[in-house]
Amino acid sequence: MDTFNHNDPEYKKLLYEQQERLKELACINHTTSILKEGKPIEEALQQIVLLLPAAWQYPEYTIARIKFMNKTFETSNFFESGWRMYQAFLTIDGEKGSIEVFYTREFRGEDEGPFLKEERDLIQNISSLITGYINSFKARNLYRMTQPHDDAEDQKDVSSRKLLQKFLDRHNAERDVFHDLMPFKVKEILLVANLYDAYSIEGEGRFSDHILGEYYQLSLTSIPRVTGVSGEEEAFSRLKSRHYDMIIIMIGVDKESPMQLCK
Repeated sequence: MDTFNHNDPEYKKLLYEQQERLKELACINHTTSILKEGKPIEEALQQIVLLLPAAWQYPEYTIARIKFMNKTFETSNFFESGWRMYQAFLTIDGEKGSIEVFYTREFRGEDEGPFLKEERDLIQNISSLITGYINSFKARNLYRMTQPHDDAEDQKDVSSRKLLQKFLDRHNAERDVFHDLMPFKVKEILLVANLYDAYSIEGEGRFSDHILGEYYQLSLTSIPRVTGVSGEEEAFSRLKSRHYDMIIIMIGVDKESPMQLCK
């Protein structure tokens, strides 16, 4: 769809930004994979914290720490510096935790100190995944505690049942928001991009993997199908043969052509 000069500064900037987004998606996908294995909480958190530096803008100068239940999980050679991104999380029973990412040296200012707004989105997503995983662990333990037992533990059983019901209420509320939107469910997505973008995002499966990670977090099972095309003619050909619920058009160096195509 576009003709690129690979030496163009704007093209290099777009390529760099796309590579950063792919790093962030990879971190989410790897985190989801670790959590799907059902590892003990401590083991999962230690593995996740080791993933974090590679997803930030300057991996070789990035260290990270996760705190939960008076335990600390760190990358190697960890120390606190003056450049920190912090994200707290809270489990269903009130246990507090946090994720911290530090740079070991000063970098140019971005959206949040030296950090990007996309990195804020990433740390929030990782926090949500961890919280959901820990809550699920705790819910299973609470369920076991509500099974038949001696009368002496009745009071403990009442508290456990309340916490379990609280978990279920929150889980159902978050899920129901999306199920209420089922009449508007997106099942087919057409991705229109140049050949490089179409391959990087759709061809390697990373876009679909990211969607799968989000659906896993929301306990949804049916993900949309993504079809990538690399030009206007092919896009209209696909539209004639099949209905698409959503069309995503990537804007490259040539910003005029995508806008005209939208119109």
